[in-house]
Amino acid sequence: MCSILAHVEGERIVRLEGDPDHPITHGSLCFRTSRFLDRQYAPDRLMTPLLRKNGALTPVSWEEALDFAARELLRIRAESGPAAILHYRSGGSLGILKVLSDLFFERFGPVTVKRGDICSGAGDFAQMEDFGEEDSHHLDDLENARNILVWGKNVVVSSPHTLPVLKRSKAHLTLIDPVRHKTANHVDAFLQPRPGGDFALAMAIAQRLFANGWIDPDAERYCESFAEFRQLAHGKSLDVWCAEADVTPEQVEDLARRLGVEKPTAILVGWGMGRRVNGAGIVRALDALCAISGNIGVPGGGVSFYFKRRGAFDTSFVKGTSARSIPEPLLGPEILALRDPPIRAVWITAGNPVAMLPESETTARALETRELVVVVDSFLTDTARRATLVLPTTTLLEDDDLLGSYGHHYLSASKPVIAPPPGVKSDLQIIQALAERVGLEADLAGDARAWKEKVVAPRLGPHGITVDQLEAGPVLSPLPPRVLFADKRFPTPTGKARLMTSAPPEPGPIDPDFPLFLMSLSTEKSQSAQWARAHEGALPCTVHPAIAAQAGVAHGEIARLESSIAGIEVRVLIDPSQRTDVALVPKGGHLSRGQCANALVKARLTDGGEGGALYDERVRLTKKL
Repeated sequence: MCSILAHVEGERIVRLEGDPDHPITHGSLCFRTSRFLDRQYAPDRLMTPLLRKNGALTPVSWEEALDFAARELLRIRAESGPAAILHYRSGGSLGILKVLSDLFFERFGPVTVKRGDICSGAGDFAQMEDFGEEDSHHLDDLENARNILVWGKNVVVSSPHTLPVLKRSKAHLTLIDPVRHKTANHVDAFLQPRPGGDFALAMAIAQRLFANGWIDPDAERYCESFAEFRQLAHGKSLDVWCAEADVTPEQVEDLARRLGVEKPTAILVGWGMGRRVNGAGIVRALDALCAISGNIGVPGGGVSFYFKRRGAFDTSFVKGTSARSIPEPLLGPEILALRDPPIRAVWITAGNPVAMLPESETTARALETRELVVVVDSFLTDTARRATLVLPTTTLLEDDDLLGSYGHHYLSASKPVIAPPPGVKSDLQIIQALAERVGLEADLAGDARAWKEKVVAPRLGPHGITVDQLEAGPVLSPLPPRVLFADKRFPTPTGKARLMTSAPPEPGPIDPDFPLFLMSLSTEKSQSAQWARAHEGALPCTVHPAIAAQAGVAHGEIARLESSIAGIEVRVLIDPSQRTDVALVPKGGHLSRGQCANALVKARLTDGGEGGALYDERVRLTKKL
């Protein structure tokens, strides 16, 4: 997302700032990125490979480390076949060339891989199911909107460069979120529905759109299953839908009017809503609201869930073949359960699954019981602590790569501003050195420049865009249109938008022993587990005063937060603006420090896309004994 200028004196970076010439960054950086030098020069950064000997991770040379990795991978493949090896790559780096590790393991195997997506799987599935495409209007098209519904999205924290665009838009801004957060200070109206009640709220709005005749007259022409969706919206009375969402009919009527009368209206969809057992259904319902109300394919409209950040680059040389696959949210349980063959080796890059995924202790145990676990990282993370071999890699300031858009459509290059420390290799260097040792040198041959040209030329080359241009500064991708689906044609089998026809599964009944929804949220000071700044003492947990009173704990007191599978110590913070059915904790805490909320969360899937149903975990707050 951000374009960063690094000030270098000698061989050391002394200051970071936003690029004033970038059309989105405009010279500013968020708190996290502006403090990245703390991570760049952290005293605990790994500077040499570590190999487990006699139970302890011990510094070794790169030659010994890579020889060991190659020998063990070849042995396990020979004994049990490539399916016994799992390659796990996640989003710790979004550099386009990180796909080369996929290429290696595809050619070496193909091996077992992950499928689905812990972050956005449900929303990805929903938009592809509905529209056959997953992208957004150009960011500045929000300035054409009369209304913008910020639905489940904390723009201040997770998309700070969108906030100035919202302010320039002069649109009426409505925030819809069960959590009150800083974005509420920048909107005109705030609606605080029940966690997971977004589907019911969308159905109530749809019902009022139909009842008031606020439907696009052409909607039946470009929407598939129009009658079935209308029947779904009328499947319950307005009062029942409102009760399920914990909103009033007046609030529903207001939102319906903004979509159906005061157009154009855009919906900005937060990813957290998708992390529920009905997450795909929620996003599909929002897609349907925009479609039937005529806010699809018009300037100032659209349902923005994702910007197609990889779409400009050609990585088709990776075919996506695999021996078998594991849903990412079920990684730990599946590793333990798989047979014929069992998973014997795991290679992990750009990810910290012990902290990132649900059932942290299960994931940790799964890795601890494998013969070989190789982790490529810059720090001794919760996952790296379980490794047989840890290989230190470069940071974003040392990386040589290409970057797709994230929250906008500008493309750029990641140019190394300093050399990595002695003893540190890039992901590309690591995978190429491994390839040399297993007979795949030719498959991975080429320096970073050569691979960048390979992925740029097929799609961007015909538009006159080169690697040199991307390295010189941001380039607006020529591929996505400014307004999606302007011709009301969709890349679906029928050419129409596909409306949902049945309700998603409902969360299980409320357990009085665990009355609170656990919500682990992004913060201004950390980027998940990767850039997390450690909390002093126990993990902060924010609750309504009534919840603290029921538990008999005061503001600032240490208490227990418990789910049906685990418990952690928390420091209670009281906030009367929050709902009485939520417990809010920061995202990205480390298991080794007792601050990992995922340790409380059972591994289960969303209703589509094999995402993680993280936000349906119920917890209770109790006084520490």
